[in-house]
Amino acid sequence: MSERVISAVEQSSDKVLDLTLRPQNLQDYIGQQQVKANLDIVLQAAKGRSEPLDHVLLYGPPGLGKTTLAHIIAREMGAGIKVTSGPAITKAGDLAAVITNLQPGDVLFIDEIHRLNKTIEEILYPAMEDFALDIILGKGPSAQILRLDLPKFTLIGATTRYNLLSSPLRDRFGMTFRLDFYSPEELADILKRSANILGVQIVPEARKEIADRSRATPRIANRILKRVRDYAQVKSDGNVSVELTKKSLDLMAIDKYGLDDLDRRLLKILIENFKGGPVGLNTLAAAIQEEAGTIEEIFEPYLMQLGFLARTAKGRVATSRAYEYFGLKAPDSDKLF
Repeated sequence: MSERVISAVEQSSDKVLDLTLRPQNLQDYIGQQQVKANLDIVLQAAKGRSEPLDHVLLYGPPGLGKTTLAHIIAREMGAGIKVTSGPAITKAGDLAAVITNLQPGDVLFIDEIHRLNKTIEEILYPAMEDFALDIILGKGPSAQILRLDLPKFTLIGATTRYNLLSSPLRDRFGMTFRLDFYSPEELADILKRSANILGVQIVPEARKEIADRSRATPRIANRILKRVRDYAQVKSDGNVSVELTKKSLDLMAIDKYGLDDLDRRLLKILIENFKGGPVGLNTLAAAIQEEAGTIEEIFEPYLMQLGFLARTAKGRVATSRAYEYFGLKAPDSDKLF
């Protein structure tokens, strides 16, 4: 999964590219207009009061810019930022080491915050509410609680699985923003900016072609741009025309909808092996030999946005549009429409 060109999950090859292309301020951040408008107000208000920003929760599918927004918030506030992730914090001491090193006004960014274990979560509650860290000394009846005061800081949590966050944790965030998929026009603007930074000469039609096949996700658009640039360098003079772009995308087996072989395989198995569904998530995962979480987080959101797949109470169902995609006739008793 991690090697798919159209996977929204961050890959090792993305890290240097993301740092290069990441916008540095809210004005340069393209898309998510409602989120930006709200953040602009609260950032100005917090700076006007010389107070840290309230805690922020960002959620939505991977690759839409949650990490980028966290860095922008810190930069707009003139604050430092410490970055960690839910899986990286395995012991109370891990969290204490990070939080006690924060300076007043700093931003603590926890990616994949839904993967924090419950013990760590409970230690985080007083840190978020009272800016205090409770440390238990000793065990049993003689155990004592030592409370350490913390500087006021802003916690920014990011998650792709909002439903897995506990209610007590969700309620402690002052602001919650959902990041939505991008329009082709927004992606084309992002590609124009990225191409300028990378020094790539690319025609508007080629940007549109990449945008249309990027699954409405900036991370994927930038990754494809990099691959197309390499193709143009080897096969031509380095300038990216629409013809070269189409040939490069065809070579990567990315169709006009942004689907690749794995997407097509999932839909085909659903249609051919299970007569279009409904079929349970675990059964479908076993059939295509992928983890259920991977299907739910990576495959399904975009397939559902396209209208090719639906989740029902009985399981996953291929829609009439999925049948049309393969040139097949949908069953007369369409399960959804």
